[in-house]
Amino acid sequence: MSDVKPPPPARPAATVLLLRDGEAGLEVFMVVRHRAIEFASGALVFPGGRVEEGDRAIAAATASGAPLGDFRIAAIRETFEECGVLLARPVGAEPLLDGGRLAVIEAAHRAALNRGELAWDHLLATEALVPAADALVHFAHWVTPASRPKRFDTQFFLAAAPPDQLAVHDGGESVDSVWIRPAQAVAETDAGLRKLVFATRKNLEKLARFASVAEAMEAAAAVRVVMVQPEMIRTEAGWRLRIPLAADYGGDTFEVLDAPAM
Repeated sequence: MSDVKPPPPARPAATVLLLRDGEAGLEVFMVVRHRAIEFASGALVFPGGRVEEGDRAIAAATASGAPLGDFRIAAIRETFEECGVLLARPVGAEPLLDGGRLAVIEAAHRAALNRGELAWDHLLATEALVPAADALVHFAHWVTPASRPKRFDTQFFLAAAPPDQLAVHDGGESVDSVWIRPAQAVAETDAGLRKLVFATRKNLEKLARFASVAEAMEAAAAVRVVMVQPEMIRTEAGWRLRIPLAADYGGDTFEVLDAPAM
């Protein structure tokens, strides 16, 4: 009998690259993880987290037929929990929730939701809201390497930030936040000013190709997402991370520059 243990299961997760057009070009909202958080502690990341059972139930009821419906619902919930942006519509309405109504909802429910005292479906029902799953564009799919002790199967989505909703870190899991150009986030990491994990770096580099929110969203909607599960390999130049060339990150073998969380 083999003593080799199977890798731990990868937990479903979702994250959102919240976008806006800044004066110098496309910007993405990012938060700094609290250093006490086990996953990506102290790193600059996109808002996101695990898919919960409640997300699956809401997806079945409100987003049936939408690809990756439960991941989309989880992404919307996590974005509200982590940065106060709620990608949802009043029942029967087309426009997204306005900033004034959001302020009332946030004051009444966000803290309780974050503490686990309020169910996500109860908040939506109480406020007569429907998650705007169609506002998310699928951008990437990354799975933590099998060698890691804590693993995630993460779907990445792009979303245009509602102009009248204010994004700000929650002060718990996230201790700081910033709107930043993707290339700037990478450059500041290379200069030792920030910390990234590998998946975040590669998605920032891909996002930096686009000049505007509309360009990024249109390009992402037009291509098929290829799953990425990095693999550590030994080359003549030393250890490298290999990913599928078809995933379109500008190559298939990369130097290990960042923390190996993903």
